[in-house]
Amino acid sequence: MTPVDEIAIPDAATFERDIRAAFRPVVMRGLAAHWPLVAAGKADANAALDLVFQADTGLPADVMVAPPSEAGRFFYTPDLRGFNFRREQMPLAALAQHLRDIAGTPDPIGIYAGAAEIARHLPSLALANPLPLVAAMEATARIWLGNATQVATHFDLSDNIAVVAAGRRRFTLFPPEATPDLYVGPLNITLAGQPVSMVDPQAPDHARYPRYAQAESLAQFADLEPGDAIYIPTLWWHHVAASAPINVLVNYWHNDAARGGGFLALVHAMLAIREQPAAQRAAWRTWFDHFVFDEEAGDAAAHLPAHAQGVNGPTTPQRDEQIRRFILQVLGSP
Repeated sequence: MTPVDEIAIPDAATFERDIRAAFRPVVMRGLAAHWPLVAAGKADANAALDLVFQADTGLPADVMVAPPSEAGRFFYTPDLRGFNFRREQMPLAALAQHLRDIAGTPDPIGIYAGAAEIARHLPSLALANPLPLVAAMEATARIWLGNATQVATHFDLSDNIAVVAAGRRRFTLFPPEATPDLYVGPLNITLAGQPVSMVDPQAPDHARYPRYAQAESLAQFADLEPGDAIYIPTLWWHHVAASAPINVLVNYWHNDAARGGGFLALVHAMLAIREQPAAQRAAWRTWFDHFVFDEEAGDAAAHLPAHAQGVNGPTTPQRDEQIRRFILQVLGSP
């Protein structure tokens, strides 16, 4: 594995022009060094929990709990008929107290709250810990609070900036071209949203998953301390391992796929195209190349007058709405 590239902290314009366009992960050391939450986390993770106690509104958050036997790995059961964890709901202050209670035990349960909106659960914490880089991105700050746990290798449908506020995290990342070698699990029965790789990066079974060695050759890693951040572009696979007894991370998903998402298009193509004869699949590949993937796909309707371009015209809010209506009309037909 190679380390993820590190860059100086950019301003928003530089981020948009240089970082996002490159479509590669980068580490930004000290991006949130100014946060009171980070200062508390650096001094003592319990001090970071104190800020959670003070800010909690009492609203219940989704909490995942795995037995000690799973060693913090949240995944499927061996027969893939269920999951190795259960879901509960509790206020973040209650979770924080539980983390404090089990921090010194030798074989604790794995427990974390993921993606809880800070503005709803910890509003004063959100105000005291702003991130100027994402202010113009219309991104929602979300908190991940837990002990030594692993989030299975997955991708996001949005770009992501993740900030470690307390504890330590290792990110292991794989580019989109590694997808065939990651042994993707079920697309529609998932742990928490997106599909995951069936391979455990911390203990890969190469006999069962021999192509994973090729994915490993493309892997990158980043070890983050309080105040450090990582940018992960959409569709980049990432495994996240928190190693301290108390860990706090804040993330910002942004640049969402406002047009319905490529993932839905992929699944629909599996239904409509994948089982067709080879010659028909090749024909559809030509259509996709022409209207979607070619560099000049946006000009596919240039030979038509503007009023007649319809859904194959260049992107505009009106064109996008036409496409949505067309899709709903077709899918709604008997």
